[in-house]
Amino acid sequence: MPIYDRQKRNRLDQLVEDFTVRHSLSRREFMQRAAAVGLSVSAAGALLDACGGPTSNTPAKVTSIDVMTEYVSKELDSFNAINDAFKAKTGINVKVEASRDLPAELAARVRGGNPPDIAGMPSFTAFQSFAQQGKLVKLDSYFDMGQIQQNYSKAWTDFGSVNGHLYAVFPKANTKGTIWYSPKQFQAQNLTIPKTWDELITLSNSVAGSGKYPWALGVESGASSGWPAADWVDQIYLSLNGPTMYDKWVAHKIPWTDSSVKKAFQMFGQIIQGNHYINGAPQAVLATNFQDASYLPFDSPPKAYMYYLGDFAESFITKQFPSIQAGTDFGFFNFPTINPQYAGMVTGGADIMAAFKDNDGTRQYMQFIASTEGQSIWPKRGGATSVNKAVPLSAYSDPVSKASAQQLTSASTFRVGADDLMPTAMENAYWAGMLTYIGDPSKLDSVLSTLESTAMQTYTS
Repeated sequence: MPIYDRQKRNRLDQLVEDFTVRHSLSRREFMQRAAAVGLSVSAAGALLDACGGPTSNTPAKVTSIDVMTEYVSKELDSFNAINDAFKAKTGINVKVEASRDLPAELAARVRGGNPPDIAGMPSFTAFQSFAQQGKLVKLDSYFDMGQIQQNYSKAWTDFGSVNGHLYAVFPKANTKGTIWYSPKQFQAQNLTIPKTWDELITLSNSVAGSGKYPWALGVESGASSGWPAADWVDQIYLSLNGPTMYDKWVAHKIPWTDSSVKKAFQMFGQIIQGNHYINGAPQAVLATNFQDASYLPFDSPPKAYMYYLGDFAESFITKQFPSIQAGTDFGFFNFPTINPQYAGMVTGGADIMAAFKDNDGTRQYMQFIASTEGQSIWPKRGGATSVNKAVPLSAYSDPVSKASAQQLTSASTFRVGADDLMPTAMENAYWAGMLTYIGDPSKLDSVLSTLESTAMQTYTS
């Protein structure tokens, strides 16, 4: 068979599958894509009739579904607890395929026309790409969107949507709008939680002026060293410039040398260069592991008073200090407002799950994962935060976890950390640039110019 004919046949096979199995195409879209493959209007119409049309109201009945994920260990145990509850409710078995290389394996299976029923998305970028290619099932075609909009803020339905259609559910999420501190120590030192960036700097100067160190900071993380500093800049940029500029920065629609990017770095530099802010800075910042740095505000006596990191830091703190009491000995306050126009906007991460196939099992499963019942299971076990507003705060075991849930569910806008959305080469360069900047802030212009050169090459390729 000639190569062109084989390619045409493969594209037609994919077209039929998208229409009849995934139901990701309307009749009009089917006809348009058939014409693009090279079929005449009459031939495309005959093929459409042969397909019988999408049966979205009567999806195929199944007894089991397969879900691909990268969860392991305790995360996999909690995920399977959700699956067990789903099976008990529906009788449908969930076969979990835990992958050690989800990006490569999922991409290969999709290319081969053999995707799993449902999969966790390797990244937000991959999720968007699959949706734009018509590989994913539109959940708003069968979800009760009124209920979804009641249970999820617009920030989250927007985050799970592509081109106006909802494709994603979120088994769990985390926020990076958290600054860790000891309420007990703040009270003892008569310190007030800052609400704005200016108040944060004033507080830092006050603590430093008393001879103590206001900040703990460590960015060492092996081959990934620098990412904790990038998280700082990501959150500052969103709080300073808002989501539209943030998205442009991520997509390299503004250069790294833009004044908005430079300003975000410089504001982070206020912490790095602050007089008596960090013990041993900058060398200690570069040499200290990010996890070890999280312990300093909770040592006795405290070696620092504040530490910025995502809400996953709670697990580090409680493991290091088993008797520590949440809400009394440790907690977090919200990242301070920089631009009032963008108050309440947070960066973070979210586990994104989407369906590649449309059947009775995948429909019920995606509905269950999004439901209050399904969303309550993991938080009750610990180690996860739900963005479903209907999940009761009583599902969380401690006041810190509850506060994290409240921050996420009430966020005015949510964005994944910018570095995690960038191409790998750009992300690595960003992290390396942070290390250079921390070591010598006077090199900022050089750092940003180097990052812009990397972006020009990376985004073009």
